Amino acid sequence: MKKILILISFSLTSFIYSQTKDFTITGSIKSEDDKEILESATVHLERLKDSSIVAYTITDAKGNFEIAANTSDSKTKLIVSFIGFKPYSKIITAKSQNIGSLYLKTANRLDAIVIRSSAPITIKKDTVEFNVKSFKTKADANVEDLLKKLPGLEVDAEGAITVNGKPVNKILVNGKPFFGNDPTITTRNLTKDIIEKVQILDTKTNAQAFAGEDSDGENKTINLTIKKENNKGYFGKVAAGIGTDDRYEYAGLATRFKQSERIGLLAGGNNVNSPGFSFGNQRLQFGGNNRSFGGGQGIVTSNNYGVNYINTFKKIFEFSGDYFYKNSESENTSTSNRETFLSDGDSFFRNSKSSSFNESDSHDASVDFEIEIDSTFRIDIETDFNRDVNRNTYNSASESLNNDKSLTNDSKTNSIADSEKNQFDNEINISKKIGNRGAFIRAEITANFRQSETEDFVNSETNIYGTDPDQIIRDQYSDGSSDREQIGSEITYRLPLLAHKLYFDIAYEYGNTKTKTVRNTFDFNTTTNDYTDFSSLLSTDFEYLNKTKRPSAELEFRNDKWSASAEIAYVNRTLENKDFLRPETNLERDFNNLEYGFRVRFRKSKSSSFRMRYNFRNSTPNLNQLQPFRDESNPLNIVTGNPALTPSKTHNFRFGGSDFNWQKRTGFWSFANFSFTNDRVVSKTIIDTNTLIRETTYANVDGFFNFKVGGSYSSSKKWEDFGSLKTEFTLFGTYDKNINFNNGVQYSSKKTAISPRIGFDFNWDDVLQIRPQYSVSFSNTIYDIDQFENRNFISHDITIRTATFLPKKFEWRNDLKYNYNPNIADGFQKSAWFWNTSLRYAILKEQGAISLRIYDLLNQNTNARRIASADYIQDSSSTVLNQYAMLSFTWKFNSLGSAGKKFEPSKRRRRH
Repeated sequence: MKKILILISFSLTSFIYSQTKDFTITGSIKSEDDKEILESATVHLERLKDSSIVAYTITDAKGNFEIAANTSDSKTKLIVSFIGFKPYSKIITAKSQNIGSLYLKTANRLDAIVIRSSAPITIKKDTVEFNVKSFKTKADANVEDLLKKLPGLEVDAEGAITVNGKPVNKILVNGKPFFGNDPTITTRNLTKDIIEKVQILDTKTNAQAFAGEDSDGENKTINLTIKKENNKGYFGKVAAGIGTDDRYEYAGLATRFKQSERIGLLAGGNNVNSPGFSFGNQRLQFGGNNRSFGGGQGIVTSNNYGVNYINTFKKIFEFSGDYFYKNSESENTSTSNRETFLSDGDSFFRNSKSSSFNESDSHDASVDFEIEIDSTFRIDIETDFNRDVNRNTYNSASESLNNDKSLTNDSKTNSIADSEKNQFDNEINISKKIGNRGAFIRAEITANFRQSETEDFVNSETNIYGTDPDQIIRDQYSDGSSDREQIGSEITYRLPLLAHKLYFDIAYEYGNTKTKTVRNTFDFNTTTNDYTDFSSLLSTDFEYLNKTKRPSAELEFRNDKWSASAEIAYVNRTLENKDFLRPETNLERDFNNLEYGFRVRFRKSKSSSFRMRYNFRNSTPNLNQLQPFRDESNPLNIVTGNPALTPSKTHNFRFGGSDFNWQKRTGFWSFANFSFTNDRVVSKTIIDTNTLIRETTYANVDGFFNFKVGGSYSSSKKWEDFGSLKTEFTLFGTYDKNINFNNGVQYSSKKTAISPRIGFDFNWDDVLQIRPQYSVSFSNTIYDIDQFENRNFISHDITIRTATFLPKKFEWRNDLKYNYNPNIADGFQKSAWFWNTSLRYAILKEQGAISLRIYDLLNQNTNARRIASADYIQDSSSTVLNQYAMLSFTWKFNSLGSAGKKFEPSKRRRRH
């Protein structure tokens, strides 16, 4: 049967290729009025019978284009589009030819309103816009499926998106957030059929966009625009599933669009480590989401509910708000084996095992007001509130052995901890534009408050062996509170030296943070049979003040090609700590430092840019690093601060570039980043070789260096009425020099790592998708201390994702991953196959679906891992989700526009 399928596939492929012919069209695009060259005009070919896209490209800096295509048609339609001009169209013969210069007519205002461009891609000043109907996907594709089809975009298994290597940190719908700041709720639940355009632009704050400021270009925003006729009605999905081992899931999302008003509801829950908003999408439902539901590793059961509302009133005032409630339970058991190396050539070992059970409830609410009084005056108000209530039960046991594998100490700990945290953040931003040359004044005010209360019971036994044996038994109750008030303000004035080109910015920033921390610890009294004996050793009563003043000046220049700026700032920081239990440890420190930097970006063309950035920054030590308080809460690791610490000083350089050749469908992005740091704060630990008790403090050291480099090259090939193939090669490399202490001896380590990866994405339209990927990681660490052995590590990862869409209405998906790590210690699993598979059948006129998913088909899931630091190697494992099967039902509803009618172009159905 397998051989027959291969033969049929080969025959179909040969037949398709024999019916198509390759050809190339060249020419140039200019304006009709002044014969001006039009760079980044879109040129594309459409089939006459169904208006589907054959090929597309954009003009270069000289207005020239070359469009390579293949088709079985004898004629095709050539269409040229450019912002501000009327589209040009012409039917041409499908053969290689030079059509000379084409001239576009200027569009008047009425034309701009009436004409809707069919171009697959439009490049505006700082925005790339994709026409959704030009990119084929499966019928029920969501936004994430669509984004994977767009050139220059990458979406990983967790839903994180990059554009030419730059992370996407914001996704908007019609310019507004969709259910908060979690992009996967948007990309995995909005369907392609309601989206008209996908716009990609540099991330800016509302205030930056309003004032016309340039961004640093390090992050991207995706804006999904909904067709005007689709912007009224309801859209949503519901899903539910039941599985083996008492596994279950349910989810629902409903959104009402009514012009400027939008309201949405969502709910979800499961016990399969997933937030529950994937709605039966076989691969994506296996986990991952940016929202955290508590518990970390282990098995997590979660329930999540939310509401979102956005509306604009009279085009002046906009309100948006959302509320999320989350509760979760998680349980986890973990084990670890660590070998720590000492500077005298010896080493010691620590084996531990722990179990935990965590319960949490969380409330998140946010309210945003955007008030644009007129074209020159804007006010933004943002308020966020969070409340978390947690209970954690924790049990652990550990033992330490010396170089001869003799037991030196062991400990057992049982604890129950309750905590309640409240967070209230407020920000007001007022912007006023002055004149028409680019001047503005902006004021920002922040007021953030944190409050937490804790209660915990700890019962522990620590045994120290050897020549001076000791036993420490603790049966204690602690209650504590922490209150933090953070008030800040910043005022910025921009003076244009050359209108809309050269600016001089003056800013002053002020911050004042006050933190009050109290912890009362009581030992159990056998006489009173209660926790009544106050422990001054383990109790604290601190008040911490952090005041910052930062005046700065910046010079910025930009035009169509260049963007450059240089900044200098003076930072005055005062740290003051009051210890009401130990007044002798009070301290007050003043830090005065300069900070400066510059950045340059060159846009060679609309699809090619290069950038460079440098900055010098200071990092002030933390309070626990500065304060000379002796923390003995862990009797095996006693920590004392160092009040003589100075700020760390870091120089950072970053280079980057990206380019995409629309004519050849190839592109690359690359970056290089290196930094060096002096006076970095590091831990300095002395270990008693008899008891293995650690005494830790902190010190400043010089000589840290970090170098990172990375890049990616991709190319795409498309065949008419058949499919496409995308190839991508990515390479990352790092070199680090670190300075540390080992048992009081300072040493350096130099680590080199390289990680190449190659992947393919083959799509046979409506039939098959195959996405294989292979990556390997190498690392080498060299020490300048003879007692430490140099280390080499290697690991391999292979992933294969497939989707089959035959017969009609069926969808079979597989996710297969293989990992091999030969460096894992004996007793831990060195390699594993991880295979998820699912089968889906569409019903109810493809508005519903029944799916069967099997998680970890081979039952080999493991999270055994090895961590290698400067002076230790640790192997560990913890609880993982094991094999299960899930039967689910999904139904979607859509009344947007004409009852949610698809706006895809009609396609000729092929017979299979």
